[in-house]
Amino acid sequence: MEEKGKSKTEVFERLKEFKKRDMTHRSGRILGSMCTCPHPVGLKAYQMFLESNLGDPGLFSGTKAMEDEVMLMLGDLLGKRDIHGHIITGGTEANIMAMRAARNTARLQKPEITEPEIVVPRSAHFSFKKAADMLCLNIREAELDGNYKVDIRSVEDLISDKTVAVVAVAGTTELGKVDPVEDLSNICLENDIYLHVDAAFGGYSIPFLNEIGYELPQFDFNLRGVCSITIDPHKMGLAPIPTGGILFREKRYLEAMSIETPYLTEDRQSTIVGTRTGASTAATWALMKYLGREGYIKISKQCMEITKLLHDGVIESGYEVVTEPQLNIVAFRSKEIAVDEIAERLEKLGWAVSISSYPRAIRIIVMPHIKKEHVNAFLKDLKYIY
Repeated sequence: MEEKGKSKTEVFERLKEFKKRDMTHRSGRILGSMCTCPHPVGLKAYQMFLESNLGDPGLFSGTKAMEDEVMLMLGDLLGKRDIHGHIITGGTEANIMAMRAARNTARLQKPEITEPEIVVPRSAHFSFKKAADMLCLNIREAELDGNYKVDIRSVEDLISDKTVAVVAVAGTTELGKVDPVEDLSNICLENDIYLHVDAAFGGYSIPFLNEIGYELPQFDFNLRGVCSITIDPHKMGLAPIPTGGILFREKRYLEAMSIETPYLTEDRQSTIVGTRTGASTAATWALMKYLGREGYIKISKQCMEITKLLHDGVIESGYEVVTEPQLNIVAFRSKEIAVDEIAERLEKLGWAVSISSYPRAIRIIVMPHIKKEHVNAFLKDLKYIY
């Protein structure tokens, strides 16, 4: 730390230097991220509530009322208006909370379980490994079928009397696949097991795409076995980072992991973090009110149209698409060039792509900041490196 502070001019000049080293979503060159340019309405709302702390909601009753409204709107979107939950930092925190709720609920119902297990797809986000490590859970990893969705038979084989939760994914991180959640819901109901759906990516697009005829699988609270859902407003919801959401079918799941908070304005707290910005809630509320279903349908539709453009262009360029896109992700590879080599050549041309682990492939996520002109420029370079 400086002995004597610098002038504002000096500080902000230095900040500009740091900023110049960052890539921007707006450039259209970030192709491997599930985040995007935050919408200006969300940014303004976020800035208005930077001082609010939902970890002490009695001091910020207006912000708490906003969060309650957001829960109603998200519940309405996901099949059950009277849900319970919070706006938090993102999918990782949401998934950890869900696994904690499942473990603690199981402890109350089945105290004989001393080595709890969770069954997750091979395609599950790495946050479940964090959850397992933090919560002393054993992970049982289910295999995927030929379309890279969780294999139902594999899940059934892994369920035991130690299973406290099964995880499904609605929009896998690597390929954007939607697991057969309806089948998993039936299995979990039959076995009295908690079912969590990680819809961090797909939660803000699947409902809207289904409204315009895409016929994606059901994944939400309309399925009776679904106990909780992760949904990330800072992905397809266009909210600023960090903005995540965790929704529970019943309040008892939040209560199962709540602890006393004697010196705050609420008696108990269920979230992992204590101090919790209300800015993320304000941004989510503002965007859902401003864009509405019509706005989000338009965004989701545009992303899928550009996904189709990219998909067809990749094939025309001589590459192999590993699976037909279900959401706005395209993964491809070459028979002649190694995946790592493709990524390296693209990076030299200024493109930031990512590589999926199973199967190994170049992975492009067509987020709202990706426009047709960006895809056309990318395809031109893709042909060039072939």
